Amino acid sequence: MAARGAERRTAAQPQRLPRVDRSDRSIYDPDCTRCPRLAEFLAESHSRYPAYWCRPVASFGDAAPRIVLVGLAPGLHGANRTGRPFTGDYAGILLYETLYELGLSTRRESVSADDPLELRGVRIVNSVKCVPPENKPLPDEIRNCNSYLATELERLASARVLVALGRVGHDAALMALGLKRSAYPFAHGAEHRLGDVRHLLDSYHCSRYNTQTGRLTAPMFRAVLERARELAGLAR
Repeated sequence: MAARGAERRTAAQPQRLPRVDRSDRSIYDPDCTRCPRLAEFLAESHSRYPAYWCRPVASFGDAAPRIVLVGLAPGLHGANRTGRPFTGDYAGILLYETLYELGLSTRRESVSADDPLELRGVRIVNSVKCVPPENKPLPDEIRNCNSYLATELERLASARVLVALGRVGHDAALMALGLKRSAYPFAHGAEHRLGDVRHLLDSYHCSRYNTQTGRLTAPMFRAVLERARELAGLAR
């Protein structure tokens, strides 16, 4: 795979960060400090990287999506830097490239919050909105952040398919919907019916570790998103 702009861009290069949106704190609070460990880590990150976003990261994509991708959390040098989910580090390369190939994105790569990329019928949310140390949120932190996810999913009435990017995303989505994990076991490629109109599809997370070890290949990931597009009724 060719080198991508998301890999080439450095903190020293100028970029426009997202506007701080305080319009609806029930789904996104840029000043949230519910989790002391995460708030402290954000403050440390900001002192080390003053040009980074270093706030909770808002969801991104279509305001009335048919597909909602549920990720893990911002990466230290990715979304925590740029302010857009899966943007600026390795994790977003396969994601945005696959969305583009399926006609669900206007561009192949997401480089910064000020690039012109738009998602078509897709919205990206995270289980935890703040970057955690070593990319590992604690159970209490996932629970603390889950009310934001629950409120957003409730309001996204257009969404017909949730795609969990990893087990954390899977469990967080079920928690947000008030469903028992035991009734919907996680497995790559698994498909779960959620009531009359929604489905939950599972995929391994598109992290560098999973893709470089071969646990998740591009065809495996594409198959899950193709199925999501089919269930969502999004024509190519």
